[in-house]
Amino acid sequence: MAIPVTRMMVPHARPSLRLSHPNLPNPSRVDFLCLCAPSEHQPLRPELSLSVGIHAIPHPDKVEKGGEDAFFVSSYRGGVMAVADGVSGWAEQDVDPSLFSKELMANASRLVDDEEVRYDPGFLIDKAHTATTSRGSATIILAMLEEVGILKIGNVGDCGLKLLRQGQIIFATTPQEHYFDCPYQLSSEGSAQTFLDASFSIVEVQKGDVIVMGSDGLFDNVFDHEIVSIVTKHTDVAESSRLLAEVASSHSRDTDFESPYALEARAKGFDVPLWKKVLGKKLTGGKLDDVTVIVAKVVSS
Repeated sequence: MAIPVTRMMVPHARPSLRLSHPNLPNPSRVDFLCLCAPSEHQPLRPELSLSVGIHAIPHPDKVEKGGEDAFFVSSYRGGVMAVADGVSGWAEQDVDPSLFSKELMANASRLVDDEEVRYDPGFLIDKAHTATTSRGSATIILAMLEEVGILKIGNVGDCGLKLLRQGQIIFATTPQEHYFDCPYQLSSEGSAQTFLDASFSIVEVQKGDVIVMGSDGLFDNVFDHEIVSIVTKHTDVAESSRLLAEVASSHSRDTDFESPYALEARAKGFDVPLWKKVLGKKLTGGKLDDVTVIVAKVVSS
């Protein structure tokens, strides 16, 4: 699905921004990545927007209900994208994990242009979470593009985003975990995380940059060099999102694949039993999961 957005021309002033919310305890947690050379005179440039491709492949056992990931994309202003991953552990309590993530994304989509949100990821995560009444929990990543080229990102948990420029990853979010395989998450339960626990980043983007966003089903199963290869060889965002999702899904079912997930598990002490190690075996394989991929190209309107 490609979503072109049309905008006008405005002067480009050097930004001095930070995400704001009256309850944020530590503004220093907001990262600002500025990748432009300073200049006393800033030329006019086209406003920027996003052309977006999306592809989702559910867990093999969850095809019937469409998986437990959810997402939304909006053409509001420069463009807004978000992915939420329902926490599957709720199924043990007879709760459908997809309900919380889907309602969370529906609320975020509905509130994206709300005046009280102020086009701020922190406010939007907060208001969408507050409005969600389903039982459950979910990780979330949300990105909002300012037309002048500022990408504002809010992240709770292990969904992720990578920014590519000229065939290189120049920025990536960092997963938030309590411990291995237990990510931060928004929840219906009061003891879990809120927007106050989110990680926020501000990144300057330019025409031609590519944003790859997805649930952990993508990043647990696909290496950075594979992401770069696919995105640089396939410039159509719909095609590259489909290929990334298919590669992730294929790797997740391969029990012999040395996946990012398997490498991290072994690095953190999770491996096969000792008797298998004696036989030369080790923990391998991808991680079966829902896979949601959003690929967005920064374009001038």
